[in-house]
Amino acid sequence: MEYNTFLFDLDGTLIDSSEGIINSVIYALKKFGIEETEREKLYAFIGPPLTESFTKYYGFSEEESWKAVDAYREYYQDKGIFECKLYDRIPDVLKAVKQAGKKALVVTSKPEVYAKQIMDHFSLTPYFTYVAGMELDGGRGTKAEVIEYAFRENGITDLKNVLMIGDREYDVIGAHKIGIDCLGILYGFGDKEEFAQAGADYVEADVADILKYV
Repeated sequence: MEYNTFLFDLDGTLIDSSEGIINSVIYALKKFGIEETEREKLYAFIGPPLTESFTKYYGFSEEESWKAVDAYREYYQDKGIFECKLYDRIPDVLKAVKQAGKKALVVTSKPEVYAKQIMDHFSLTPYFTYVAGMELDGGRGTKAEVIEYAFRENGITDLKNVLMIGDREYDVIGAHKIGIDCLGILYGFGDKEEFAQAGADYVEADVADILKYV
């Protein structure tokens, strides 16, 4: 299959954002009297919407989850947003996509305002046609909704030549709900079992493997 449009997830796909996200979650949990010392346990927060994770892993009510998100953002906006690093060779892949005349968009469950700041911070914005994310109030709260929004804003109607690239099952589920293929990458925070269960169309290990589809 030849793809002309590539949708890139952000956290765990373009950047390793684990430090900032985990520090922000720890900060938020402390507001509820929870001292979480197992940082690896909190990797589950990378990818899905935060409200969903606070409910799933700590039993928060919807109201509590939104209060936790507000607390999370207190830390994230000040420090956590740039406690991240670019994965090696990502700029090389993005250059190759652009040189091949293909279109690239960011599609993330992170609030769009934060995603744009990160893209500018790492000088990645010029490689992308559009940066699409969720709204701060929770709007566009699923990956499928963000993809639909990105398509609508960019007039993308031919879906057979679009490939989603992400590191979690949420990327696969969202892509398939919209009707596009998804490449699961293993250098992020997902694994082969997760992608197998979600039904990923392709699974690759390294950043450079993305170039097989360009």
